[in-house]
Order: sequence, then C-alpha cells, then structure tokens
Amino acid sequence: MTKAREVRQFHEELASLRVQLLEMAAMAEDLLRIAMEALMEGDAAKADSVILGDRELDAMEVEMDESCINLLARHQPFARDLRLIMTTMRISNDLERVGDHSVNIAETVHHLDSVPPMDRFPQLEETARIAREMLSDALDSFVRGDSEGARAVCRRDDRVDALHESSFRSLLTHMMEDPRRIGIAMSLILVSRNLERVADLATNVAEDVVFLVEGRSIKHGGGEAV
Repeated sequence: MTKAREVRQFHEELASLRVQLLEMAAMAEDLLRIAMEALMEGDAAKADSVILGDRELDAMEVEMDESCINLLARHQPFARDLRLIMTTMRISNDLERVGDHSVNIAETVHHLDSVPPMDRFPQLEETARIAREMLSDALDSFVRGDSEGARAVCRRDDRVDALHESSFRSLLTHMMEDPRRIGIAMSLILVSRNLERVADLATNVAEDVVFLVEGRSIKHGGGEAV
C-alpha cells in the first residue's frame, strides 16, 4: 500500500469513527429523554424500552473501543489525530454511563407503582432539562470543534449541583411530614442524583472537547479556568 493510500484510508477510518460516535450519542440522548418521559408519565413500557436500549448502547461502546484500538495499533497517530482517538474513547465511555443512569431512572418507574403519588416536582424537572441540554450542547461542541461552547457547558454544572441539593432538602422535608411518602421521596432523590451524574458526564465530554481542540486539559482545575 502506498503512503498516500494509507493516509487516505486512515482518514476514512477516522471519519467512520466519528459517525459511530455520533450514532452512539444520539442513542444515549434518546435513552435519557425516554427515561424521563417514562418517569413523568408513569409509563412502564417506555421504561422497559430504555432498559433494552441500554444493551445496544453497551455493544456500541465495545465496538467503538475495538475501532479505536485498531486505529492506534495500525497507524500510530500523533498530535490532533491521536487526541481525536483518545477523546472518542473517553466520550464513548461517558455515553455508555449516561445509558446506565437512564436505566436507573427508568427502573424507578416500576418502584413507584406501589407508593402514594406526589405532586409534580419542579426542581427535578428543571434538573432534567438542564442536564439534557448540557449533554446535547457538549456533543454539539464536539461536532463543531467549539472549545468555547464546551467551556460554557462546564460552567452550567454548578446549577445542576445546586438543584440537586435543593431537591434533596425538599424531599427530606416531605419524608418528615408524611412517612407514607418515604418510598417515593427516596426514589426521586436517586433520580435527582442520576441526573446530577449525567451533568457531570456532560462536563467530562465538554472538557474532552477542549483537550481535542486546544491540546490542553482543563480537568480538575488544570489549564485555564473555565
């Protein structure tokens, strides 16, 4: 194989890798959306579809890892190409974990069948909205190669943390006022915690975009402040 053909093949494989990641991202976003719909609607069928869909997401991550490892072994890339493959592997892992948290939320639907209902919980809905937007925007910043957009995602994580703390306090109050609500309150606290973790994963993706575009790490306060 000539050098030019080898380079062309490498970049074709990189493009294919990007497509694989975007397909995985679309599925992870769908699972999170459907999980929240299942929770708000009390729809057990939707909840079950999330659990089944997560298995496909797991298989996609395995395939992504194999593709990345093969590229590293056969082409020994460097500079931005190397960063792209490393970033793809990390984002793939984060997306698989988003699927896991979506499953946790979906499983709550079954747990709530046997407990007294509560009124709608606005803090939880707001937490879900922001976490989903963070994930979507982080992935958009990857597509655009937009490190400033990625930094903006990171700055929104504090809002999700604050909402999670507020939800915890409010739900604790519900439990103290009416012991019959302990079961549902505990379930909703776990939902809030899973959404907070999704926001953390969106932040991970955004930080990886900065690494990809600028070649610097901003994780754990490294590099420039975000």
